[in-house]
Amino acid sequence: MGKFKVNKGALKHSKVNFTSLGCARNLVDTEVMLGIVLKAGYDIEPNPERSDYLVVNTCGFLESAREEAFTTLEELFSCKKKSAKVIVAGCMVGKYRDILKKRFPKIHYFLSAGDVDKVLKAITSGERGEEVSDVKSFLQVAEVPRRLATPGHFAYLKIAEGCKKRCAFCIIPIIKGALRSKSEEQVLREFHALLDSGVHEVILIAQDLGDFAKDRKERGGLEALLKKLLDHSRPCWIRLLYLYPDEITDELIEIISSDPRILPYLDMPIQHINNGMLKAMHRKTTRQHIISTIEKLRERLPDIVIRTSLMVGFPGETEEQFSELLDFVAEYHLDQVGIFQYSKEEESYSARLENQIDDSVKEDRYNRLGSAQAEVVERVNKKYIGRTLDVVVEGYHPESEYLMQGRFYGQCPDIDGVVIINDCVAITSFGSIYQVEITDCVGYDLIGRALAPVKNSSPLQVLV
Repeated sequence: MGKFKVNKGALKHSKVNFTSLGCARNLVDTEVMLGIVLKAGYDIEPNPERSDYLVVNTCGFLESAREEAFTTLEELFSCKKKSAKVIVAGCMVGKYRDILKKRFPKIHYFLSAGDVDKVLKAITSGERGEEVSDVKSFLQVAEVPRRLATPGHFAYLKIAEGCKKRCAFCIIPIIKGALRSKSEEQVLREFHALLDSGVHEVILIAQDLGDFAKDRKERGGLEALLKKLLDHSRPCWIRLLYLYPDEITDELIEIISSDPRILPYLDMPIQHINNGMLKAMHRKTTRQHIISTIEKLRERLPDIVIRTSLMVGFPGETEEQFSELLDFVAEYHLDQVGIFQYSKEEESYSARLENQIDDSVKEDRYNRLGSAQAEVVERVNKKYIGRTLDVVVEGYHPESEYLMQGRFYGQCPDIDGVVIINDCVAITSFGSIYQVEITDCVGYDLIGRALAPVKNSSPLQVLV
């Protein structure tokens, strides 16, 4: 940690603004940069207009993500102080740096996704420059300062970077590199540090959790890791994000069913259900396997909440194949679904395929699938009416100071719905878990009244 030491007196009043774009793995990298600059004596400034340095951690996975980065940079350059320096980090730097330089010639410094721990060098450099090593993603291997950007009761724990799969539509292996897993010791160290800091919900993330440790030729790496994470007596929630169907083993299901600290919630990206489409996408699964996995999960974990992602408009997708996807959504009632239109990315295998789908067709199928899933969500959410759920209360509802909101185990931060609480008399603190009786639902959200706090729930903020 000595390499992060800087003369704090010389940095008095220097203010740094951070913008984190893209996925939760990017957010963890941003939190590392936050920790480094805070340890060095800088102040974090939420207002870019008052900042001396503006750091943007970019995502380059899809064209829409890159456009978001361009828009963000345009806004920052238009509002920043004349003397303020803009530093661009993350996925876009490795692959799209020349485009960034052409569009924004006054960028002060570039940091690739594997070099975010060099943020102090970027800030203190008197000249424009870049740190772009051969390492395509950042992965902690020792104690590194990190300041959470999430509310104090939940945090993400990145256990691996890169990807060993080669899906036809995806360029993540090109951008982020090959799979690299943290050691069990490193994950355990970070996990317990998060619990020690007051975090209650730890969300394990990777491109695919099921591939953990496979770069070391280890089988059952995720299952072995979870057993060690559970080898303590402290109450907590452990949430698993991104597990492909072919990685959901009987042993994994048994571990989830054996300990309530692992939430019965799985984000299982399937992309499609038609066998022809799955094969064209280079997915290592079939319609039959996906359905049998869903049925097995529901049989052995009756309260399981399954989230997935689906893609419309992949090259060659016929109306018949799309109709099969529509029928699947209507029949199997998945709890949460993220729907994406296929994006033709250079260097992806699918970019070279014939029968590319017109944007108008993609848009139509996107809307139709979204409407079908909205009907499913209404039916799924009604099953919670009358039940009492443990809900972590996170704060006031953004639309009214008379309402509060929180999440039960079936709702992941930022991507799922929430529980809207319209009877808040029993609530005395945020970041604590309360029993909430569900009385209604609206759209993707549940509505309920708070009954009583759950024991052993430490408050993040006590209300006065």
